[in-house]
Amino acid sequence: MKKLLLIITFLFVSTSAIAEKGHIADDAMVYVHNGPSNQYRIITRIKSGTAVEILKRDPKSKYVQIRMPKGKIGWVENTSVDRGDSLSVRLPKLQSSLEQSQSLVKQQSIQIEQLQAESNSLKEENSSLTQNVAQLQATIKELNFQIESTDESNLMRWFTHGGLVALGGVILGLILPYFPKRRKRKDDWF
Repeated sequence: MKKLLLIITFLFVSTSAIAEKGHIADDAMVYVHNGPSNQYRIITRIKSGTAVEILKRDPKSKYVQIRMPKGKIGWVENTSVDRGDSLSVRLPKLQSSLEQSQSLVKQQSIQIEQLQAESNSLKEENSSLTQNVAQLQATIKELNFQIESTDESNLMRWFTHGGLVALGGVILGLILPYFPKRRKRKDDWF
């Protein structure tokens, strides 16, 4: 008797170790049978969305052995059990995730607006600086032209002054011979 109890306990522990997480399909109230077909006695009903452990699958009858939340074991059709968490468990997580995503989207849209405003101000500043650069380049060209024209006018002035000095020298050279010459005194002192 002790061996039988030990074997049953071992089987119970080993089946719970390989149990798969699942839930009753979200669209129906399901009858739980005592064996792997609808020929077995109905032992209870289970509501859709209830979390269960999938213990075993019977490929011949396409029934699944499950452990219900209170530990009761029974069989249901394969199509009535889905793997993983039910919608009632996933929905709050999804809603929380959606709220976080919406909050993140709002924060990002505020950041986008700030960055667009900053970008617009930088574009305006860039446009203003571009205009200033164009004005300064025009001023530089004008000053370079004035420097070149000043150099040319200085050169012309020097040529003019030099020409006047040369002309004065020529005129003076032509006029001087017609001035009366001073006569030397005849002093024999020298």
